[in-house]
Amino acid sequence: MPLVRIDLVAGGDPNRGRTIADAVQAALVQVYGIPERDDFKIITEHPASQIVARDAGLGFERSDGIVMIQIFTQGGRSDEAKQQLYAAICSRLGEAGVRPEDVFIGYVENGPQDWSFGFGRAQYLTGELAVPDAG
Repeated sequence: MPLVRIDLVAGGDPNRGRTIADAVQAALVQVYGIPERDDFKIITEHPASQIVARDAGLGFERSDGIVMIQIFTQGGRSDEAKQQLYAAICSRLGEAGVRPEDVFIGYVENGPQDWSFGFGRAQYLTGELAVPDAG
């Protein structure tokens, strides 16, 4: 049950955010095998001056097409699975017109106790939801 935050520069195609969210979801379904309807995204557009993303010393320049993605999900997946996910997201975003150097991903792991889907309860702990297999 990943929660994904997507931050991008405003302007251009009004459907760009949703296209990017759909591409990220397709990669999550492909690599992690999550159900297609297990889909929780927050898309935020910002003026170009409000996103700072330099190259971290890797020797390349990013454009105003930067897409910053934060994935919040339960721990337990292997480093190899994470690498596969990053590659799948980058590939699918490439198909949507995002340059590979403009894809920035932060991955945050947590546990079943860290999720509430409503009603003020941690449904993984109460047994209302089965804890997903990290695969």
